[in-house]
Amino acid sequence: MNYAGQLLIASPHLADPNFRQTVVLMVQGDDDGTLGLILNRQSDKRISELWEAIFERGCATDEVLRVGGPVFGPLMALHTREEFAELEILPGLYFSTDKDHLASLIEENLEPFHFFVGNAGWAQKQLAEEIAQGAWHLIPATLDLVFGDAGNLWKETLNIAGNGILGSILHRTLPEDPSLN
Repeated sequence: MNYAGQLLIASPHLADPNFRQTVVLMVQGDDDGTLGLILNRQSDKRISELWEAIFERGCATDEVLRVGGPVFGPLMALHTREEFAELEILPGLYFSTDKDHLASLIEENLEPFHFFVGNAGWAQKQLAEEIAQGAWHLIPATLDLVFGDAGNLWKETLNIAGNGILGSILHRTLPEDPSLN
């Protein structure tokens, strides 16, 4: 299965502190391996602090830098500007790591965007096994969820996933004739 464009919602029972109550946007994902970004983990740093340290110049954004996961990697961004993208995750949502693309997003303050340090990754077939064990729930990503309120994202997406699961169960168990209910 290709997980790109899906949201992984941590099960309430997932105890791993790296992923407890997280929502992960799957950037790339297939049987060979996966890459995701935790949407609702914010760092205590602002993008402007990082920007000043790297480029020795200020920037106009006051956005919080997000922690994409426990795996070290390059600075990454999710955004809505196709001209500064290396990858389209879903219609209108793009991913970038290119320094020039990131600089354009910041210097022109082309919000909405999220910048990430770190990422989440799974080995071949590992994620499928974790989903089968009930550690994660899957729902399709939307721009509203990706750029929505990070503080409520886990509960909001868990409710969406739960309603989908409940609807699926009800659909399979309801008789065709409601009078038989």
